[in-house]
Amino acid sequence: MKLNGLYIALIFTLSFTSCGSDDDNDDYVNQPTPAPLNIPQIFSDYILDPVIPIDNPQTVEGIALGKKLFFDPILSANNTQSCASCHRPQNAFSDLPRFSVGIDGIPGDRNSMPIFNLAWNYDDRFFWDGRAFSLEHQALEPVTNPIEMHNTWEVVVQRLQEHPEYPSMFNSAFGNGPITEEKATKAIAQFERTLISANSKFDRHLLGLATLTPEEENGLNVFMDEDRGDCFHCHGNPNNPLWTDNQFHNNGLDATFADLGLGEVTGDPADNGKFRSPSLRNLAFTAPYMHDGRFNTLDEVINHYSEGLQNSPTIDPLMKKVDEGGVHLSDEDKADLKAFLLSLSDPSFINNPDFQN
Repeated sequence: MKLNGLYIALIFTLSFTSCGSDDDNDDYVNQPTPAPLNIPQIFSDYILDPVIPIDNPQTVEGIALGKKLFFDPILSANNTQSCASCHRPQNAFSDLPRFSVGIDGIPGDRNSMPIFNLAWNYDDRFFWDGRAFSLEHQALEPVTNPIEMHNTWEVVVQRLQEHPEYPSMFNSAFGNGPITEEKATKAIAQFERTLISANSKFDRHLLGLATLTPEEENGLNVFMDEDRGDCFHCHGNPNNPLWTDNQFHNNGLDATFADLGLGEVTGDPADNGKFRSPSLRNLAFTAPYMHDGRFNTLDEVINHYSEGLQNSPTIDPLMKKVDEGGVHLSDEDKADLKAFLLSLSDPSFINNPDFQN
């Protein structure tokens, strides 16, 4: 009799515990599916592993959520503009206009930077002026910027919570709990880290799968020659397939500065006129060039370094021939340098269906 009573009590306890766990969904922690980055051979052969924050690992669910958010105009105040409006896949996630225009029709004062290979930004500073210190933090600002999406994260979160799909997607990616701006930007950052470009003609050349033309070969020599192009200090070399040092330089665009760049962020006059070196990958798709989009063509860019350098108190020491106006390339070297630079473009990147809406 005592045993039967004990058995009944045990059944009751198990039933009560089972019912309680069904109702206590707030304590449930979802386990999203890991999705490590697919690191290209050209990167694994030459550079270090990507930078993935411990508190924001890559997952299938997080990437899917981030992609949806990236292409969704729900982030903007009037539901007309998404991240992809100014970072278009067909332009290597940059924009065609010199200055992208926000939802109120007001243009900014900088050209939108292309988005690729950002998981290898070891300096971990973003924007032309380095004002964001992680990819997650970088995703915060465009939503609230008055000349971009001109919204508030409070409004965005409310919209996402009321959306028919987003609550379940956030739960799948981050577990049950309220939608937050932190979770949204983590998801966007996860998607952006998948935007990897590593299949240019020059990449295939390094892997023994393509042959450079004589013009492209000479262009590489010009690029690497300190007395001619002298480009490699800021933009890497065949042993640095990122094709940028991700550092900040004053490259002689102006004698005085309407835009202080890094100096505006640090408050240090020695940083005035310094901007982050962009990658030279995908130049075939990312015109116009420079932080303010002042050059429409690669020919103009090359001419700047050849004979258009402007001196200033913060000019980078790497601009060694600034007193001569530049390196004064021959017409042949200019043409060959351009041919080499175009060999760094990756058509498969802009056509990758994983990166399309």
